[in-house]
Amino acid sequence: MKVYLVGAGPGDPKLITLRGVECIREADVILYDRLANPKLLEHAKAGAELIYVGKLPDRHSLPQEEINALLVAQASAGKVVTRLKGGDPFVFGRGGEEALCLREHGIPYEVVPGITAGIAAPAYAGIPVTQRHIASSFAIVTGHESPNKPQSSIRWDKIATGIDTLAFYLGVKNLPLICEQLIAHGRDPQTPVALIHWGTMPEQVTVQGTLETITEIAREQKVQNPSIILVGDVVNLRHDLHWFDPANLKTASHSIE
Repeated sequence: MKVYLVGAGPGDPKLITLRGVECIREADVILYDRLANPKLLEHAKAGAELIYVGKLPDRHSLPQEEINALLVAQASAGKVVTRLKGGDPFVFGRGGEEALCLREHGIPYEVVPGITAGIAAPAYAGIPVTQRHIASSFAIVTGHESPNKPQSSIRWDKIATGIDTLAFYLGVKNLPLICEQLIAHGRDPQTPVALIHWGTMPEQVTVQGTLETITEIAREQKVQNPSIILVGDVVNLRHDLHWFDPANLKTASHSIE
């Protein structure tokens, strides 16, 4: 009886950790998310039960409470369970909630970190999130807070000018609000912004603008989630550091030996 909370990485199946692959191979049951590359399931052993529990912002296949209950039920039946999550389980992955639930029920668990999209997607777009003389601080911010919150918990007055590089997760729908809040709290409207859609994947698309222009550019280019919104002067480095050609991945093998 054990549960592995495993980060699947940002999308490219080769970017999962070796430990993550081990946990997939060991599992009797795998609960996997929408953003966990389905190719990773090819590492599951014969007879493993695969359960999709993916979520969209407006539609959940299972509410979080039911996912928690499913983890407890499967583990309590003596099974080894791997909870496979896109990115890192503790970065907007609800992994902390699941770990607390497991602890409350006395179920042993292990957390396997994964590469998070806020760093990986910019890297594949040729953008380092920190750079000497340009950016010495970096923050990860949710792009879609719970609609049930009475007010935003994002300290716009602090992050707008207090952090050099900002990475907003899954915030395309709220892009106009994000840009408005940053400008209203002192960020230069000409601050560079990049939107990176399906980072590290063959479908990766990057569009670039400024806080003042990116909303219209995203609308024209029909950019959707999953996307990372990266704000900061480091975005300008993309011109010189761009290295990744998604077209090369469209014919490449993603197998992991």
